[in-house]
Amino acid sequence: MGQNTESAQPERLTFQSDKGANRSKWVAILLAIMLVVWMGSGFVIPSEASEEVVEETAPRAITVAVLPSVAEEVQLVLTAEGQSIPDRATSISAKAAGQVETVLVSRGDLVVAGQELGRIDAETAEAQLTQAQAQLDQAARDLDNALALQQRGVATEDRVTQARATKAAAEASVTAAQEQRDNTIIRAPFAGRLNELTLDEGEFVANGDVVAEVLDNDPLTVVIQVPQIALSRLEKGQAAEVQFITGETRTGTVGFIGSNADQQTRTFRVEIQVDNPESVMPAGLSARVAIPTGQARGHFISPAILSLSVNGELGVKTVDESNVVQFQEVAIVRAQTDGIWVTGLPESADIITVGQGFVNAGDVVDPRAETALQATEVSQ
Repeated sequence: MGQNTESAQPERLTFQSDKGANRSKWVAILLAIMLVVWMGSGFVIPSEASEEVVEETAPRAITVAVLPSVAEEVQLVLTAEGQSIPDRATSISAKAAGQVETVLVSRGDLVVAGQELGRIDAETAEAQLTQAQAQLDQAARDLDNALALQQRGVATEDRVTQARATKAAAEASVTAAQEQRDNTIIRAPFAGRLNELTLDEGEFVANGDVVAEVLDNDPLTVVIQVPQIALSRLEKGQAAEVQFITGETRTGTVGFIGSNADQQTRTFRVEIQVDNPESVMPAGLSARVAIPTGQARGHFISPAILSLSVNGELGVKTVDESNVVQFQEVAIVRAQTDGIWVTGLPESADIITVGQGFVNAGDVVDPRAETALQATEVSQ
């Protein structure tokens, strides 16, 4: 019974001997081999990769506007700001004490040299002059008597000498009294305009009190400060154009050139003499002075096209025959309301007027005439 039980258990199934039982295994192995061969094909059999042709194109040249310029003769002018001052100015002081008797002028009047401005009461001075004159008359008679007695042999030489000394002292007293009387008359020391007057009839003035001020504004002097570098271009007698802040323009001449520089500014004082009949132009006005100092060859440009180099030099950018940008250092020799004159450029030059801020020295550009470039921009 036991044997029958063992034989009754099912037998384990195997497919080793079945047809096609190992097919899946070989398929997997084949696929693995193919995968390895495909992954290594790049090393075993390198493919001829097509090289991508990259065409390098040169950068497009920047378009700039240029203006052909030819040097011209330009008048060099030294310009400076200054201020007008009177040619002469003085304060008038009373030379005698007393009460003001008369005032003959008003402040602001034009006066001539020696003109009487006013009088101080001269009663005391007149009395002193009368007394001094009487003493002189007496001394003259005493000298005459002494000389007469000497001729008769009665008077000695000492008496005559004493009489002469007495007369000389009397003459000095008369002169002093006359001067004191004249000092009661207040006069203008020179021609000019009466800028101040403090005299009033009836008031008392002391000896030495300032009673008036006279300014001589003809010629009027305009003072400017000139830098050291420009001093050699100036000469005494040079013509100058002076434009006052009032808008009036006058012609003057260089009357004085300082020979000692200001310690603070290192500039030299220069004075321009301007004719001012009747002192019409007052002193103290601000003025702009222009002095022609010679000629030079220069180019007239707009200040807007000026540039600075990497080192800080002032200049302009030009284009040469190969369309290459060049930086040309320049110096401003004259400034006008519509432009400036500069030196340092060649006799003729193609100056970049538009686009100079986008190019540097050495760059290749596409230069166009200003008119052509403007027409292109309009069409676009």
